[in-house]
Amino acid sequence: MKIVTLLENTAHRPGLSAARGLSLYAETRRRKVLFDMGPDGTFLENARAMGIDLSAVDTAVLSHGHSDHGGGLAAFCAVNQRAGFFLRREALGAYFAVLPGQEPGYIGLPPEAAKAADRFRFTGELEDLGDGLTLFSDVEDDRTLRAVAPKLQERTEGGFRPDLFAHEQHLLLEEDGKAALLAGCGHLGIVNTLRAAKKRLGRMPDVVFGGFHLFELDPAAPASGDLIAATAEAMAEGNTIYYTGHCTGDWACGELKKALGDRLRPMDCGASAEL
Repeated sequence: MKIVTLLENTAHRPGLSAARGLSLYAETRRRKVLFDMGPDGTFLENARAMGIDLSAVDTAVLSHGHSDHGGGLAAFCAVNQRAGFFLRREALGAYFAVLPGQEPGYIGLPPEAAKAADRFRFTGELEDLGDGLTLFSDVEDDRTLRAVAPKLQERTEGGFRPDLFAHEQHLLLEEDGKAALLAGCGHLGIVNTLRAAKKRLGRMPDVVFGGFHLFELDPAAPASGDLIAATAEAMAEGNTIYYTGHCTGDWACGELKKALGDRLRPMDCGASAEL
């Protein structure tokens, strides 16, 4: 099993470009998977630079309905005519960033994503995709273990309401006794997500790729330190290797690195792991 970061906020390797978003490629002996498509087609350029043929992908997964993860969906369709898209039906909702004194900013999927509607495969809380691939979204929302993001909201017929992240899902890959967890942003908390993954696996995954959505924490706030400490303690269980970035934030990464050492690694463009 191999996992590669096609796109992330940072790129330190020659020939690769960064953009604020996330796209991961995973390959097992039987499956080739694209997990998220970034904000645009930049991930396609990086894949070509790394010699990864995305036309051969057989399974595409959208972790949630935000444009920095699904903005490149139509661009992927242009180079791949075979892969089905697995997403939560709620990912098609109208999602906004709502800040006081500002016009709400749309952050949902772009209109052109609708062109791929005939390839959409809507998922439930637990989906067995075969060959060791499992999608799950039944994450218990213990709010003490995640950073609350009040600006993230959904527009409904009755107006704006807090985003409950029903559109978010995560992917487990299992092969030869090894397990990997791919998490787009972990809005409901990486600890809560890990607990749900452990429930499925009976143990912690061997490797995790994903954002932990801690970038808006105030380092000076005692609650921020408490959350980081609880997160680090939970992540320290077992021997899991964590590749993170995107929405985790520099301060949170630094604090988690103090606790986890080499088990916490950057998920920048080109980062890869083989199990």
